[in-house]
Amino acid sequence: MNIYLESFKTFFKIGMFTLGGGYAMIPLIEEEVVNHHKWVSKEEMLDLIAIAQSCPGVFAINISIFIGYKLRKTQGAIATALGTALPSFLIILAIAIFFHQFEDNKVIAAMFKGIRPAVVALIAVPTFNLARRAQLNWFTIWIPIVSALAIWLLGVSPIWIIILAGIGGYVYGKLRVES
Repeated sequence: MNIYLESFKTFFKIGMFTLGGGYAMIPLIEEEVVNHHKWVSKEEMLDLIAIAQSCPGVFAINISIFIGYKLRKTQGAIATALGTALPSFLIILAIAIFFHQFEDNKVIAAMFKGIRPAVVALIAVPTFNLARRAQLNWFTIWIPIVSALAIWLLGVSPIWIIILAGIGGYVYGKLRVES
């Protein structure tokens, strides 16, 4: 099958069944892109996630663009980005058109309340998988813990965490090469 159509369909499917934003997409993307299609390796996926997180913009679009670009440069990036964004666009358009008809529907409200815990799990699983693949150990485990606490309790901007982590990684890499 045409790689552009295949990648578009894959990311359209991922976009259709992802609730909770880009981070909730990680397990679906990994299953399709790494395990099913084998377009990228697990190590490459971890790197792409790190790059997508550090770029401005929507995570889901960023990761789809990077994977599409890896597959077929600019045209691949366009196919995967459209596949990712189109389902959300269509759903939001439908909601905007029909919202007044079901805004007070108790069944719909109950469905959304039931979805919330599942979204938490969809975000937690890739977090633990990323931590495992990042090869955290007793020497490095403090970094994500302190970062999360600084953001949560002290209100530190995630931008500062990314900048400090990047500088720290650079310095660590330089020191490790020299020794």
